[in-house]
Amino acid sequence: MKALIIFGSTTSNTATAAEKISTSLNNKNIETKLLNATEVISQDDFANFDLILFGSSTWGLGELQDDWFNINFLKDLNLDRKYIAFFGTGDQHGFSDTFIDALGILYNDVKDSGATLVGKWSTANYEFDDSVALLDDTNFVGLALDEENQAELTDERIEQWTNQIIQEIK
Repeated sequence: MKALIIFGSTTSNTATAAEKISTSLNNKNIETKLLNATEVISQDDFANFDLILFGSSTWGLGELQDDWFNINFLKDLNLDRKYIAFFGTGDQHGFSDTFIDALGILYNDVKDSGATLVGKWSTANYEFDDSVALLDDTNFVGLALDEENQAELTDERIEQWTNQIIQEIK
């Protein structure tokens, strides 16, 4: 199995998370390729991968990180027979009403692509008011990381999440 990890990162928190996720998946015998969102140019970039992970930090008042703005074909992707997962960084206390919104924006762009969603993540142990990334009352569409308030939980969460994804794609 091969995984493509695409991320947008301004302060390096999401880039660091992407690298940790890559290492964790590699340790589980999944070959990974990391790409900054600015390096993605066409649907062909997704062709040789079984699992595609989308990562972004949330900026401003619930916006995607800037690296994603040049990718205007996400809504038209055909990802039949592929798995997709989402991860991102946010600040649940400072931006409680838009916590991890970028994940929801990315999810909404690719949810009709034909891919199977894996890696939804429980909202337990987070304190926030609202999020576009809510899949339902108890789950985010993907892994939520908060380097501002819960940095000590990041490595453990990444390890649990990558284990969860492996189980879901078996």
